[in-house]
Amino acid sequence: MASGLSGAGLQRGFGAEIRDAVTTRAFVLVLGVLLLQFGFIVSYVGALHHPYPHRASIAVVAPPQVSGQLVSRLNALPKQVLDARALPDEATARQQILDQKIYTALVFNAAGKHDTLLVANAAGPALATAVEKIITGAEQQQGRSFSTEDLVPLAAGDAEGLSSFYLAVGLCVGGYLVASILGISAGSRPANRKRAVIRLAVLALYSVAAGIGGALIVGPILNALPGSVLGLWGMGALVVFAVGAITMALECLFDVVGIGLAVLLFVVLGNPSAGGVFPPPLMPPFWRAIGPWLPNGAGTSIARSIAYFDGTAITKPLLVLTAWVVVGVLVSLIATGRRPRGGRPITQPDPA
Repeated sequence: MASGLSGAGLQRGFGAEIRDAVTTRAFVLVLGVLLLQFGFIVSYVGALHHPYPHRASIAVVAPPQVSGQLVSRLNALPKQVLDARALPDEATARQQILDQKIYTALVFNAAGKHDTLLVANAAGPALATAVEKIITGAEQQQGRSFSTEDLVPLAAGDAEGLSSFYLAVGLCVGGYLVASILGISAGSRPANRKRAVIRLAVLALYSVAAGIGGALIVGPILNALPGSVLGLWGMGALVVFAVGAITMALECLFDVVGIGLAVLLFVVLGNPSAGGVFPPPLMPPFWRAIGPWLPNGAGTSIARSIAYFDGTAITKPLLVLTAWVVVGVLVSLIATGRRPRGGRPITQPDPA
């Protein structure tokens, strides 16, 4: 009898220990982490497991009597792999590639059967290779051949063209980690709006330091990216502050769950859709659609443009980053002003 009571007591004690060790809140958070992990796998594998071109832009330079037929033939290829358009001359095609308006151009040789394919490996070597394979099949069907000319080759220290992507990823990691650390150490929501402004100021100082550090590492230290160190510094600081401000806003709204939402936004969705491993035309529709609107993709585009294309086509990604900054700052300040005081309580002096 005593033994039975002892066993029951031990059983009740163990159950109580489980309830104390794993609270309902902790269980829900662990379940959220599990779902986040599954989302990570789905997002990365879904975005990168089967790349194929979808409406990759290509210009066609050919005599009028040939141009229309050639454009139609390329646009009629299965799965809409190319988006062909006619251009009047080779000089225009070259300039549009340098301005990042098109990816490639096929220059038809009216005097012979050997054409020229213009590409820019700096815009994505995987896409240039994919277009080469497509054009090879199309040219062989017509009894023609071609040679490839790379207008913007990759730097020696950027063999696979991934340095811009990894720079942007590193900057995003720093942004949401520093905002998370500030939230964990002093409360997810600042105690008042003044505290929120101070936290944003700290984030801004960190962003400046992170930006210059990243620019120096990929530039003079590793020689991975050419281009303006000052330009990369500005881009880096903007990316870090945008990601940090949004993470802070999510923490103000959702407490510690906001950190998980930031990971979902910038890691699970942002990294595979950034256009680093594969340019947008090689990604599935969902990731191709969201990539340019997230800080990861915007940062990658700006870094690549600064490094290889003299800063062309950066207006849109700069506006995207600016919008993230404005939303993050405004939501943080509004949520801090309206929500009950969070964070660590302000300690009042003992009257004694």
